[in-house]
Amino acid sequence: MDKFSLILHPRDLRDYIRMFPAARYLPEIILNRVNRYLPPLVLAEIKGVYSAVSQVEGELRCCPLTSRQLRELSPAEAGAKINKAVEQAGKNGAKLVGLGGLTATIGEREAAIGQDTEVAVTRGNYYRIYAALLGILEATRLLEIDLRKANVVILGATGVSGSICARFLAKECRYITLVAWSKNRLEKLALQILYENGLAVKIMGNIKAALREADLVIMDSTALNLPLKVEDLKPGSVVYRLNRPADLLPQALSPRKDILVIDEEIIAVPGKPEFNYDFGFPAGKCPAWMAEVMILTLEKRFAVSSEDGEISLKQVKEIGSLAQKHGFKLAGLRSNGQSITRREIERVKEFASSCKSQENTI
Repeated sequence: MDKFSLILHPRDLRDYIRMFPAARYLPEIILNRVNRYLPPLVLAEIKGVYSAVSQVEGELRCCPLTSRQLRELSPAEAGAKINKAVEQAGKNGAKLVGLGGLTATIGEREAAIGQDTEVAVTRGNYYRIYAALLGILEATRLLEIDLRKANVVILGATGVSGSICARFLAKECRYITLVAWSKNRLEKLALQILYENGLAVKIMGNIKAALREADLVIMDSTALNLPLKVEDLKPGSVVYRLNRPADLLPQALSPRKDILVIDEEIIAVPGKPEFNYDFGFPAGKCPAWMAEVMILTLEKRFAVSSEDGEISLKQVKEIGSLAQKHGFKLAGLRSNGQSITRREIERVKEFASSCKSQENTI
């Protein structure tokens, strides 16, 4: 049976203690020193992942450095720590290793990760983008937002995820506004969308004005430095954050009770999955980057690259087809680490309806 490995890391020392309960008896200053020298450790074995055509098993492996420690180390040092985890996963039989959290971010910069081993490495970006596309369609369905009439604003539109979403949604939407730092790249993307779909999208430099009219705001991770202000958002709108690093604190959108913020998808894994470890998702569910590792292992695709090149819309659609083939499904949406409830959705719908009534009255 083919095997995969998923590499996690603690976000902070509290997360580290949750992973390793015995560590609670050590002083914080000692923990900060000790875990720098610990080898990668296996958290749990994963069983029961199967589809109609294949069955796989896996492991959850921990790179013991916290988010802060990974940032403090030089990229080469942090990469070496992650590479050690990849090497050990390969020795334990894994044919494909998935990097999560900051290990994926560092993996983008350190091409040497996994090069000296026979095991393939992925950061889960293909299915993460596909799941986001599904999530966007689901969110607008739940909130009864008609994409043909909605104003869609994509912040960081020239980023990989943002540009793919823009091109995908151009088939569903009439009104799309692209926002990014580079005007030249925006114009190039706008021309590509016009050529592919015949849709003339709008380019704006005034973020505040764009947000005031937006029913749906999509944020690529490259837009994190754009000056988004919570008071600029339209009541009843949806903010969908793409590729948000797991350890990155969300922007201060929580005071707004009249908007819905989405930053992750919940994916149902086929078979009778047993993760044997609580990583914050419902039983039998996982984030999209984990799902991609399982999909590729079920498909016996172990020659994946480190995703150094550009990700294409065609590749994203292909991983989506493979996910459907093996039975992976969108099972929900998350905000700030919690599943979005029906009550939250209804709350935003009520605000949106109230605002429309006021506009009609005026």
